[in-house]
Amino acid sequence: MIKPKDFIKALKKAKVKFVTGVPDSLLKEVCACVEKEFPKKRHIIATNEGSAIALSIGHYLATNNPALVYMQNSGLGNSMNPIISLADPKVYGIPIILMIGWRGEIEITGKQIHDEPQHKKQGIITIDQLKTAGIPFKIINNKTKKIEIILKNLKRRAVKRKGPVALLIRKKTFSNHLFSKKNRVENFISREQAIKEVIKKLPKNLVVVSTTGMISRELFEQRKMNKQSSYSDFLSIGGMGHVNQIAAGIALEKPKKKILCIDGDGSVLMHMGSLAVSSQFTNLTHVILNNEAHDSVGGQPTKGDVVDFTKVAKACGYKNTKIIKKKNEINKNILKEINKKTSSLIVIKCNKGHRNNLSRPKGNLSNRKKMFMDYLKQ
Repeated sequence: MIKPKDFIKALKKAKVKFVTGVPDSLLKEVCACVEKEFPKKRHIIATNEGSAIALSIGHYLATNNPALVYMQNSGLGNSMNPIISLADPKVYGIPIILMIGWRGEIEITGKQIHDEPQHKKQGIITIDQLKTAGIPFKIINNKTKKIEIILKNLKRRAVKRKGPVALLIRKKTFSNHLFSKKNRVENFISREQAIKEVIKKLPKNLVVVSTTGMISRELFEQRKMNKQSSYSDFLSIGGMGHVNQIAAGIALEKPKKKILCIDGDGSVLMHMGSLAVSSQFTNLTHVILNNEAHDSVGGQPTKGDVVDFTKVAKACGYKNTKIIKKKNEINKNILKEINKKTSSLIVIKCNKGHRNNLSRPKGNLSNRKKMFMDYLKQ
C-alpha cells in the first residue's frame, strides 16, 4: 500500500503546488492528508468536478504549473465538458493531473469487483471514457512502488502534451491515515435522528425523494425500523446534486401530490443553480440536512458552514424558508410547510457522522422503480 504521507511528499517533489477536487471514498486517506499537509489556500474542495477542473485551469494560467484534481470516476461526466472544451490540446492545451478513484473497477482478469449498483456501469466504462477523450492514464494499486517517479513522469507528460493526464486508483491503494476528530457542527442531532423526525407523521400519499449517500441509506433504514413501506420513496442512489430536479420533475407531472425532497448540503452546493427551477413548484417541500460535510466519502468539509441556504433559496424563488436547529421543531414545521400551497425550503442543522452498522437499500432497483411508479399512479 502507498502511505498517504509518501504520496504527498511525492506531489511536493514533483512541484505540484495546488490540489482541488471532490472527495471520494477510495481517496479519503489521501484527501485527509492533503487537507493537513497543504496550506489552506493550496487545497480547495470544489463543489463539483467540473468546477475543480476550472480551478485547475485558472491556477495553471496564473502560475504555468499543473494542478492535481481528484474525483470519483462517477464525477468524470461533470468534468468532461471543461476538459474537452477548454483543457484539451486542441483547444487551450492546459496540463492537469487527474486522480480518479475507480469505483466498480475491472480486474486484470476482466472480472468486475462488486460495488454499489450506481457504480456498476461507471466502473465498466471508465477506461473507455479516458481513451475516448484521449487522456493518457496510469493505473495504480496497493502493490505500486516508486510513486514519486510515477507522479513526476505524469506531470512531465501533461506538460509535454499540453493537456490532462490521469492516475486511476484501484481500491485499497492507500494505507490508513489518522483522521481529524474535529466536528465543526456542534450541539445538533445526528442526521439519522433528523430523518426520523422528518418522516415521523407524514401525510398519506406523500412522495419522498432522497439524495445519494448516507441520506438515502438512513431513510431506508428508518422506514425498515418503523415497519413502513418504502415504495413511496425514490432513493437517488447516484447522480449527486440532481435530486431536487428529480423531485421537481415529479412535482410538475403530479400537481395534486405533495412532494418532499430530502437533500444534503454537499448535494445542493454541487448544482445550486437548480434551486431556481425547483422553487417554482408549489407542491414541493425541499429539506436540506446540513452537517457541513461530505459524510459518505470521509467527512471532508463542504461550504455548508458559510452558505446561507435560506437566503439563496429566497433569491431563487422559494416563498418560504426556515432554519431548524432543535429536534422537537422538526416534524411540526415539516408538516406546516407541506400543507402550504407555496414552495418551501427548510434547512435542518445536524452533526456529521453515522453509525457503523448502517445497512444499504435491498432489492432489485428495477422492481423498486416499478413499485414507485405504481405508487405515483394511485
